[in-house]
Order: sequence, then structure tokens, then C-alpha cells
Amino acid sequence: MGKASRDKGLRRERAIVEIHTKCGMHAERVPLSGALRYQGNGADVDLYVRGAAPLKAEVKARGEGSGFKTLERWLGANDALFLVRDRAEPLVVVRLHAWLEIASRSARFDPDADAARRDRRGAIEDGPLPPADAIARSAA
Repeated sequence: MGKASRDKGLRRERAIVEIHTKCGMHAERVPLSGALRYQGNGADVDLYVRGAAPLKAEVKARGEGSGFKTLERWLGANDALFLVRDRAEPLVVVRLHAWLEIASRSARFDPDADAARRDRRGAIEDGPLPPADAIARSAA
């Protein structure tokens, strides 16, 4: 990769971090765009929009938008585009304004409320607790 291409990628990554920071969300560029797999992360940008673990984001930039134009045409005036391929996890393409709305709402969640929601989900997934035996009842 040439210096001009590398610099262009760095500018785009920094711009993504700056957009999120200006919107009140914590974001960081991964050192060397993830080439060193810093902390096991090969992404370009870490976005801290929920909890302590970041969402890992890849940033791609194309001068003429080769490959992007079809996605933009499919997206049209909509906010999101779901790409579904057989036997693969669907992908979602969203416009920046929609992403920032989703991410900022997620970043505002109270961590205690998030923990309570996780506990409720775990209780539902695990089912009811087995009945306690007589020894456990008397100990309580």
C-alpha cells in the first residue's frame, strides 16, 4: 500500500472517531488499523456504545465508490439495508444518521438497567429454578 492510500485510510478512520466523539460517544482508532491485532482486535476503530466491550468497526473508503454504488442504489431513500445470503449471518447497511441515532441511544443506557435486563433474559433462557429441598428451605 502506498503512502497516499495509507494516509487516506487514516484520515477516514480519524473522521469516524471524531464524528462519534462529537456525538458524545467514546471511540478510538485501533493502533496500525488493527494490523498488529492489538488486544486481539484486527478492526480499524473501537466504538464504545454499549457496556465495557467495544463494537469493532472496519472502515473502507473508495474514491469512485466502486462496489458501494450498488449498495447505495439498493438502499435508496431508506435508512437501513439488510443483506441476506444463504447460510450466512445477515449484514446491515445503515445511513450514518441512523447509526448515530441507534448508537447514541445505546450509549445512554444505564449499566444497572442493562445488567437487570441481562439477568431477566438469563432467567427466561434458563427457565424456572428447581424447587429447593427441605434442608435448603430450613437453611434460608
